[in-house]
Amino acid sequence: MNYNFREIEAKWQKYWADNQTFKAHNDSDKPKYYVLDMFPYPSGAGLHVGHPLGYIASDIYARYKRHKGFNVLHPMGYDSFGLPAEQYAIQTGQHPAITTETNINRYREQLDQLGFSFDWSREVRTSNPQYYKWTQWVFIQLFNSWYNKKTDKAEDISGLISIFEKAGNTKVEAVCDDDTRIFSAEDWANFSDKTKQEILLKYRLTYLADAEVNWCPALGTVLANDEVVNGVSERGGHPVIRKKMTQWMMRITAYAQRLLDGLDTIDWPQPLKDSQTNWIGRSEGAHVEFKVQDSEDTIAVFTTRPDTIFGTSFMTLAPEHELVAKITTPEQKEAVDAYVEATAKRSERDRMADVKTISGVFTGGYAEHPFTKEPIPIWIGDYVLASYGTGAVMAVPCGDQRDYDFAKHFNIPIPNIFEGVDISEEAFADKANTVIANSDFLNGLPYKEATKKIIAELEKIGQGEGKINYRLRDAVFSRQRYWGEPFPVYYVDGIPQMIADEHLPLELPEVEKYLPTETGEPPLGNATVWAWNTETNSVVENEKIDNTTVFPLELNTMPGWAGSSQYFNRYMDPQNSEAIYSLEAIDYWQDVDLYIGGSEHATGHLLYSRFWQKFLFDKGIAPKDEFAKKLINQGMITGTSAFVYKDLDSNKIFSRGLKGENNVIPIHADVSMVNASDELDIEAFKKWQPEYMDAEFVLEDGKYIVGREIEKMSKSKYNVVNPDAICEEYGADSLRLYEMFLGPLEQSKPWNTAGISGVYSFLKKLWKLYSPYVDGSLSEVEAEPTAENLKTLHKTIKKVEEDIENFSFNTSVSTFMICVNELTAQKCTSKAILEPLAVLVSPYAPHIAEELWEKLDHSESISEAPFPKFEEKYLVESSKEYPISFNGKMRFTMELPLDMGKDDIEAAVMAHEKTQAQLQGRTPKKVIVVPGKIVNIVG
Repeated sequence: MNYNFREIEAKWQKYWADNQTFKAHNDSDKPKYYVLDMFPYPSGAGLHVGHPLGYIASDIYARYKRHKGFNVLHPMGYDSFGLPAEQYAIQTGQHPAITTETNINRYREQLDQLGFSFDWSREVRTSNPQYYKWTQWVFIQLFNSWYNKKTDKAEDISGLISIFEKAGNTKVEAVCDDDTRIFSAEDWANFSDKTKQEILLKYRLTYLADAEVNWCPALGTVLANDEVVNGVSERGGHPVIRKKMTQWMMRITAYAQRLLDGLDTIDWPQPLKDSQTNWIGRSEGAHVEFKVQDSEDTIAVFTTRPDTIFGTSFMTLAPEHELVAKITTPEQKEAVDAYVEATAKRSERDRMADVKTISGVFTGGYAEHPFTKEPIPIWIGDYVLASYGTGAVMAVPCGDQRDYDFAKHFNIPIPNIFEGVDISEEAFADKANTVIANSDFLNGLPYKEATKKIIAELEKIGQGEGKINYRLRDAVFSRQRYWGEPFPVYYVDGIPQMIADEHLPLELPEVEKYLPTETGEPPLGNATVWAWNTETNSVVENEKIDNTTVFPLELNTMPGWAGSSQYFNRYMDPQNSEAIYSLEAIDYWQDVDLYIGGSEHATGHLLYSRFWQKFLFDKGIAPKDEFAKKLINQGMITGTSAFVYKDLDSNKIFSRGLKGENNVIPIHADVSMVNASDELDIEAFKKWQPEYMDAEFVLEDGKYIVGREIEKMSKSKYNVVNPDAICEEYGADSLRLYEMFLGPLEQSKPWNTAGISGVYSFLKKLWKLYSPYVDGSLSEVEAEPTAENLKTLHKTIKKVEEDIENFSFNTSVSTFMICVNELTAQKCTSKAILEPLAVLVSPYAPHIAEELWEKLDHSESISEAPFPKFEEKYLVESSKEYPISFNGKMRFTMELPLDMGKDDIEAAVMAHEKTQAQLQGRTPKKVIVVPGKIVNIVG
């Protein structure tokens, strides 16, 4: 009977689905283990072979843990809100929900085909109202909370109101807006309700604010920093500008230190931890206030080198700084306005990365030095960011290279405040060896002493204080899109009010157009029914807004990361309509034991999720303040891209070997049009890219040979391999094994379809090993295992268990191959060997393992079979093959029992016929015996 993988895989996939084999239970007596994958966005392109890499790894571990007796939660769902579906809707008019449903069905078909042990009864979709009801609910909890610095946690806003009523805010230690006014209890009592709500917004953990954002006019929406690349949108390549907009914000900065500290408690990759550490950016220094000349305004700066304050020769503001317009003189206005406009077209990332370009404009205004009272010219420069620190720097060119280069470029003085240091060529930034000079009362002091003294002096004159600063900014939480979670918010007199929990979810309305309105409002402004009736607690038509009982609803929607910030908890109890999850469920599952996903989410999803989890922990809604104990970043599978070479000076396209002679640019070709010899199907290429229909393809030796390059596997690079085709030709088990066999999980590795045939051959060999059971020829089936059989099995158990525990799945595949080769050579047919071998293989190749398990007369699924136990005794050697040497040269070997004594070894060797032949009747001078190692006969 041949190995018919198509029948076998279809059979067991149906069995698992029909029997809900992998359904997890919230009340099991078994220990729990929670394995999580980063859930996918279901794009129209479906999966390519690079996508399942992490899923296969997590599935192996989940199956292994089941074999080890754990109640395993291994769920899957879809991050189904997002811009691509909305863009498709704009182009075609098709509702994003329809597109999303079609894409999800395609993903599900592909995922099922690969034999993953997901508990599909727990599937979540972020675009399902029954799911985003709880995203809205968490938003409301954040709105109704503030961060108490004394207790170092989030607390209910009602407690803050109580403090205000009794004592005002003079002694409140809270994370709040910098411009929050000071007031007494009497003041609070006299404030209007609107004023009170405006003050509370300055404390709430989610709040409204005017923020500098990345605005993409073509997409009609705000983009996160990681959605902007080289000044254009990552999706579509549209120009992005910086502008101020009223946005919902998340006060993630309240958790900055806890987010840093928490990294020490979780087993996550160090490069990812470093990414978050750098993104949060903790630094110690001083807050300094510089008075603006001829004005009541002050410029606040944060500096990590307050000891260098006497070296300040100019100040630089971010072009977006609110004071720029006020302090710019009429003579400088035209130049400043032009510079501000130009800067708005550059993303923050571009500005941070561009360390070579020196640009700026003098405002015409001056600040006053806190101690010398000397005037300090105020410039603007795009190397200063409004979102970092205060958006202003005191420039000390002698101690900072970027300030130094700026001063040199614009001929600004560079005073030297360092004792015995030459700054004629570059700035001096060595804090450890700093001795301050030309600085009044700081002269002669080293860095640490000077820093302490200057902070004390700044506090004396009321122009500064010591401070810890974070690079992390509050997160923009609004998007001007349709296809996202609606905010559960309506407005009374411009003040946001939350819809009561019992009326959630607030569902997306129908709209005719998915673009912004003609007046520039977000797409929800196109809805005819989108206002809130506070009497009926329901959505009504916009026309009914009377600001008495019917009020306008929020038009923005939540960002892509909203739905992914607590999905791992919702999986624990996804059908619960009364609560985000039951206490019983989260008390049982607690947290994620193993999370596998991409490192590209380090400063997006993974940071925001940690923030939400810490908030839920503070409020007693989650039992742990970190949601995932262990995280593994899988590497990517790369593809071999194909290129044709277009001549810029003609209508010719040159073959690879001829491109060097011409002025050419590489253009991606679809790899499906290229054969194994790198020869392009020119006619197929022309049909695919009609613009090259009349181009002249210049051949070499009568063929067009493409260029090749290893790149990330991506639809945009036309180098993807479809897993459906692989499964059809070789089977899912072959694909699973091959993806693991390619190399270590965390490393990137190139895909080569030709290599999969070796794994497929192994599976056929494995199948053949079980042929007496498969074919029913049972004459030798009950044979007892030999010592060789047991040794092969137990060294395989040992290696495979070590590999799985260390996530070294690639070496397990090699181990399986060695094992099957050895057992085949041993002609092993013993059930005592083949049963545990099937269990070992099961996590990696579950379909063939299930079939072989059934052929071994088991009626239940192999997934619950205990993992084989390694026994050292089967690897203990009972004999030793001794090298027998004469005068130091080995002449033959001899197998002797390991427990044989020295004298017995000598006697046995001397009696051997080969020894007698070597000695030819001579008596040796001595016989050297080292038990367990060697025998040397000295003649």
